[in-house]
Amino acid sequence: MRAAGLFIACSAVLAQRSLPPTDAAWAPKPASPPAYTTPHKPHVKLAELRKKHAGEREWREQVVDDAYLSAAYVQAAAAAATPKRFHPETRAWWVVLGGGVRFEIEGVEAFVARKGSFVQVPLQTVYAMTVEAGGPALWLEVHVAGAKTLYPRETKPPAGSDWIPVKLGRRKGLWGEGNRPHVTFDHFVRSAKPDERGLSVQQIVKDDRGAVNFIYGSEKDLAPLNPKDKGHYHPEAPEFWIIMGGQLRYAIEGQPLIIGGWGDLVYVPPYTFHAPRFHGPEPACRVSMNGYPYISHLFEDRAGQ
Repeated sequence: MRAAGLFIACSAVLAQRSLPPTDAAWAPKPASPPAYTTPHKPHVKLAELRKKHAGEREWREQVVDDAYLSAAYVQAAAAAATPKRFHPETRAWWVVLGGGVRFEIEGVEAFVARKGSFVQVPLQTVYAMTVEAGGPALWLEVHVAGAKTLYPRETKPPAGSDWIPVKLGRRKGLWGEGNRPHVTFDHFVRSAKPDERGLSVQQIVKDDRGAVNFIYGSEKDLAPLNPKDKGHYHPEAPEFWIIMGGQLRYAIEGQPLIIGGWGDLVYVPPYTFHAPRFHGPEPACRVSMNGYPYISHLFEDRAGQ
């Protein structure tokens, strides 16, 4: 199966994208939004992380660690490699931000992911990663909260933990729901078609414990900016985005206005109004990530008060 550059349209995105706010309800909403807890920040600037770790060949910075997902920026030196591994009950995914990383995924022809690539591996599927010569490589790595790592019997597990030999019935390669091993930002842009809102949306991860969407467009195609628009909030789960093109504007309840660029990460807790919007003259792309495939978008209905 050829994975490099593969991008298949997924009709399920029509079910995942937020529906028009036509149904009325009462919803809980604290007077003040929840406080940010370590390691979470409203805006993680990639340029500041690179400055912080200047001179280091390899580094890792945890930026999301909530009850749903865990995410870290990782830089690895040329030829750095992970041993073969798999996750027994959860999917994992990566956004490559620089350099080249060779992925060997069970049942998939090996491929090299470069800047703008999105890679995922389903549960119980063995994979390994190797940074190309001439590195380093930089990526954002995302796991479901509490994910565990197992190693095939022929692979020596890392020191520092207690390990015992086990047997299990693996169900390798459970992609399902339109999930694909490798998609690219460039390929998505070439096929992007804006909807009535001025957004081009493509779901690239649909899992009962995680959802990821490419969202692409231009400010010029949006409705005029309403500075008073608070956007929406999610009552049960946080959400975060990594910016893969152009600039994004985020109005987040209780926070100064955020303008983010390439590689930056923006995070919002539950119960917190937020209004993401493309910003500036160039097209832009945000990749949204959260713990639910059908997350609710709640908009305040002042007419119902």
